[in-house]
Amino acid sequence: MNYKFAKRNDYVKASEIREILKVTENPEIISFAGGLPASELFPIEELKKVCFEVLDKDGEASLQYSTTEGYLPLRKSICKRMATLGINSTEDNILITTGSQQALDLSGKVFIDEGDTIICESPTYLAAINAFKAYMPKFKEVSMDSDGMIMEDLESVLRGNPNAKFIYTIPDFQNPTGRTMSLDRRKKLIELANKYDVVIIEDNPYGEVRFSGEKIPPVKHFDTEGRVIYISTFSKIFAPGLRIGWICADTSFLEHYVPFKQNVDLHTNIFSQIMTYKYMEMYDIEEHIDKIKEVYKHRRELMIQCIKNYFPKNIEYTLPDGGLFIWVELPSNVDSTEVFTKSIANNVAFVPGNPFFPNGGFKNTFRLNYSNMPDDRIIEGIKRLGKVLYEFC
Repeated sequence: MNYKFAKRNDYVKASEIREILKVTENPEIISFAGGLPASELFPIEELKKVCFEVLDKDGEASLQYSTTEGYLPLRKSICKRMATLGINSTEDNILITTGSQQALDLSGKVFIDEGDTIICESPTYLAAINAFKAYMPKFKEVSMDSDGMIMEDLESVLRGNPNAKFIYTIPDFQNPTGRTMSLDRRKKLIELANKYDVVIIEDNPYGEVRFSGEKIPPVKHFDTEGRVIYISTFSKIFAPGLRIGWICADTSFLEHYVPFKQNVDLHTNIFSQIMTYKYMEMYDIEEHIDKIKEVYKHRRELMIQCIKNYFPKNIEYTLPDGGLFIWVELPSNVDSTEVFTKSIANNVAFVPGNPFFPNGGFKNTFRLNYSNMPDDRIIEGIKRLGKVLYEFC
């Protein structure tokens, strides 16, 4: 049969990370691949009580169709949380999404026509690349250093691409590098966006998982013209399985997002929305987040120490102040996919770096996750990986 599939099928591939995670289902493999929160920190006992409360007090509403924009009390609660970050908003600026991944896909639907240019950090979040690729844009990558996207390079790209649809950035503990954009560069980013009249999509799933260093306001805090679309999620600070994310943006943007969301799923799971809201009413989510930060800080420090102890000395790596990831750079002649193959044979996994570059390249890089493994497996996994790396480096 000669099926006539849409052209976009050529651009949509299975996520490399999801494919790797299939391999790591083997319990003998120590996986630093997925960006998974520590499941032992999920508030299961509290959520049992929350679930009963939702069904007892809001049973009918929690099982019925709901509004596309999202559960109003949750949207108001999100506004209060974002005010503590320096973002002023009302419930009319909030659209609840099915995880932040849906927010990325909706952004592609709203902004990208085939052949359009979008600008992103190099490297950038693999799942964002995959979401945007479905709409067949051209990616213009902007190089980074330890302070995030380099603004001189960004301006050069903007100057050469005056019709770029948006700048996509992850300013806090960036995936995959763990880097954080400096305060001065956040201000400069707004200045350049205003100058070249371009939208900014600020993706911030990790910002609340800061365990060292000085807190920096989101890019949207400095937004003077309402051009920043802010995306976040409860996945890294609460429970990813509930699939609750949100978009905070000017209503002139949301009036375009809402119809596309209606076409996709009508609304985000209302039971999960009410559960999330009720949890924050019944318990102290800040106390819960503090527990997460304490564990992740310890695991990051342990992994860094193990890298120092067991990796070859000619390898570079980032030192994140939060989030879930460490970015590793090998000598330029080493291909991390070859290292990965050898590592899997030694029952340890990571994510090779090449897929994080939308236009390819930089095969001498890879990403490590430290949030999901207990101490003994971090130590043993990095020790195994170090032995493999000595064969290549």
